[in-house]
Amino acid sequence: MYRVLLIEDDPMVQEVNRQFIEQVKGFKVIGIAGNGIKGMHMIRKLQPDLAIIDIYMPHQDGLETLQNIRTEGHAVDVIAITAASDIDTVRRVLQNGAFDYIMKPFKFERLQQSLEKYHSFRQKLKEKETLTQQDLDNLLQINKVEARNRLPKGLNDITLQKIIHYLCQQTEPVSAEEVAEGVGIARVTARRYLEKQQKVTLDVQYGGIGRPVNRYIMKNA
Repeated sequence: MYRVLLIEDDPMVQEVNRQFIEQVKGFKVIGIAGNGIKGMHMIRKLQPDLAIIDIYMPHQDGLETLQNIRTEGHAVDVIAITAASDIDTVRRVLQNGAFDYIMKPFKFERLQQSLEKYHSFRQKLKEKETLTQQDLDNLLQINKVEARNRLPKGLNDITLQKIIHYLCQQTEPVSAEEVAEGVGIARVTARRYLEKQQKVTLDVQYGGIGRPVNRYIMKNA
């Protein structure tokens, strides 16, 4: 369970964002602050895993709050959710280590995608004590969106990440039917995703009478 602190000054937006965050499995809002000063106090006290921060806030804005988080050395990760769209703000937020930057107004699916990528990133970090260059390249790729743009029409990145997460948990090759059951989608849909992924290895298994069975496993698993 990832413990999330929400730093947002608008009460209505606070509640909407809280509901959105807690719709994503594994995420729980443990506190809400109306400005950066209160947010820093709660970060020191609660030590959350993740802070969802607005930029435009009274008393202390989100950018100054993010800078204070880094200056004080807190391990909390940050996702910015804000109406700020100017290049300078985006650049400064990313320079200070924000995991993601979501512009208002946004749909639930965009936040869900961000949180699921964050979960994948954290899980990968837990698996190893040291990293090779390839490990690091794979980790950094998690937070990119190019894969979504390469997907054929009718496929989406959220379902793809669920399939990849499922495959990462498997120690032996699995069939499209097993993937479909594990993720909760149709077998035909699962096969479409599996056939388009360069990170997935196809393992054709020949049994007795009948056609060979295609089974899938993540590369380097």
